[in-house]
Amino acid sequence: MSGHPFLLVLSAPSGGGKTTIARELLRSRTDLGYSVSCTTRAPRVGEVDGVDYHFVSPEAFEARVASGAFAEWAEVHGRRYGTLRSEVERVLSSGRHVLLDIDVQGARQVVAAFPEAVTVFIVPPSVEILVSRLQGRQSESTEAFQVRLRNARHELRDAERYQYLVENDELAHAVRRVGEIIESEELRRERLPVLGQKVEAVIARLVDGLERAVPAPT
Repeated sequence: MSGHPFLLVLSAPSGGGKTTIARELLRSRTDLGYSVSCTTRAPRVGEVDGVDYHFVSPEAFEARVASGAFAEWAEVHGRRYGTLRSEVERVLSSGRHVLLDIDVQGARQVVAAFPEAVTVFIVPPSVEILVSRLQGRQSESTEAFQVRLRNARHELRDAERYQYLVENDELAHAVRRVGEIIESEELRRERLPVLGQKVEAVIARLVDGLERAVPAPT
């Protein structure tokens, strides 16, 4: 029995692999829906507008900020990213959990707005692997690469704010671990009000049965 849908936040330093893990989870699970973020950065090779991100101009992004359209937004590596409230509501209303693939700045805002959110920080297995993954991004300039390296140190310090840590040493293992977190969170008592009501009903029946079993005074 599934409980109320919740927000699942995945964060990591750049190159940590959170987006790849998110894609694998969405491919393999029907109980997850993806909240497509807005960004002012240009699409990378293979990215599709409305699927990977809503790619918008800085002016259009600012208009959404002014109208309160974002559940969270932040500037990362010189570009803006934001989660639309309408996207979150769309997924939750379908009965699925909302998967948010966002940076640590955005995660802080989401937790402030949605305290019930489940937060997972993806940890790279080593600094060498992290640097290697960043170097594999041929779409970025040397300057952008240096910015990401500097920011990674600050992002890693935020790991202590998260409820769960998952090491991305091997993709299938990391995906499985995050899946186990989802399943455990679904069984939290506060997410299962129907079962709580059943417990109360059983208690009431037992009390009633005990009272009936007490012999009448002679």
